[in-house]
Amino acid sequence: MSRTTGSRPPTKGSVLASIRERLSRKIAAGLDEKNRLLAEHATKPISEVTVAQAYGGMRGVKCRVTETSSVDPYEGIRFRGYRIPELRENLPKARGGREPLPEGVFSLLLTGEIPTRDEAGEITEFWRAIEDLPGYVTGALDRMPVETHPMTQLSMGILAMQHDSVFARRYREGMAKTEYWEAALDDAMIILARLPVLAAYIYRRSYRNGEHIPPADAGVDWAANLAHMMGIKSDSFAELMRLYLSIHADHEGGSVSAHATHLVGSALSDPYLALSAGINGLAGPRHGLANQEVVRWILALKERLGGVPTMEQLEGYVRDTLARGQVVPGYGHAVLRRTDPRYTVQREFALRHLPDDENFKIVQMLYEVVPGILKEHGKVKNPWPNVDAHSGCLLLHYGVAEYDFYTVLLGVSRAMGVLASLTWDRGLGLSIERPESVTTEWIAAEMAKS
Repeated sequence: MSRTTGSRPPTKGSVLASIRERLSRKIAAGLDEKNRLLAEHATKPISEVTVAQAYGGMRGVKCRVTETSSVDPYEGIRFRGYRIPELRENLPKARGGREPLPEGVFSLLLTGEIPTRDEAGEITEFWRAIEDLPGYVTGALDRMPVETHPMTQLSMGILAMQHDSVFARRYREGMAKTEYWEAALDDAMIILARLPVLAAYIYRRSYRNGEHIPPADAGVDWAANLAHMMGIKSDSFAELMRLYLSIHADHEGGSVSAHATHLVGSALSDPYLALSAGINGLAGPRHGLANQEVVRWILALKERLGGVPTMEQLEGYVRDTLARGQVVPGYGHAVLRRTDPRYTVQREFALRHLPDDENFKIVQMLYEVVPGILKEHGKVKNPWPNVDAHSGCLLLHYGVAEYDFYTVLLGVSRAMGVLASLTWDRGLGLSIERPESVTTEWIAAEMAKS
């Protein structure tokens, strides 16, 4: 998989130099606005913290700045202000394709502007030119037991690549603080170039007897190249990878993966170390494993009921799940209060490419049954499906039945958002994150005073 043993930081006159020039203007304007807000409003509160929030994971506490995305309870995720349907309509697409190119998503997250087809194509060309995994990265993976969890392998692969960190090298050389963001961007571009190759290497190593597939020809886009290296020869699977990697690219700064990346990066740990921390958070059952839980639940349902159930059978199975004190995976969301738009675009994809798939039929039936039952119980603020309710059945349709690998694909996608955000963290000169903590004894004493 390796043609080179390392990566040099891109030179002036390259694609990256053009991105730097555009981003430099944006960051300068962002710094001016940050400094104005601090000068005029530094002591004004934007949130308050309750005892419940202190014990409840800081849910709803507004205490972070993230430029790349935000979540509206009723309209869903917005990337730089654009809703998912707007992104799907306006971002550049592969020739002959209908789904957005992730390269365009990354450009938008980084600069705040919808890129042209040529600008997205330049990123494709740049990433593909430096995508090779060094031999010491594949060597580190090959020394691990083959049954090692794919997310562990992904994290270790990213850490192994840290040998090439531009940020770490330039920091040791004494670069100016104003140059931190440029070095972070260099690392982000190298990491993102290599992630599809790393992910495919892990997939083929773990599930295909180590029979690796070389990268596709240079003209193939980032997502389609990942599909090719995984060994799934289907134009519609390449389209699914473009859609999947685009809609999962970011989820505002409070998610565990985004927060962990930001937190570790705030110590001026380089982007490799910071991203590895975010990937480790994504591997947790409460964060990135939801779509595989949905697939397991649906397959268990089919086994128990003998295939695609009737609506009456499905309703009984859902009620039985809730009666056992379990949740229906894929339903509910910490912020959203309507159907996740990312669910909707995946449903549209399925209707176009796999309308007769059994698992898709069950996903559709669940949409008709579950919200009403959850409303009856009254314990869920959002009874509607989220993105994870759909993505697993799409991957399963194309033969990706290895559920432990699903989160690796999510990690490849999420890296775009957290690395774009980390570049902005360094550009805006955000401080090391160091909130103050209190003890239960302190809280009890303070409450006794009131």
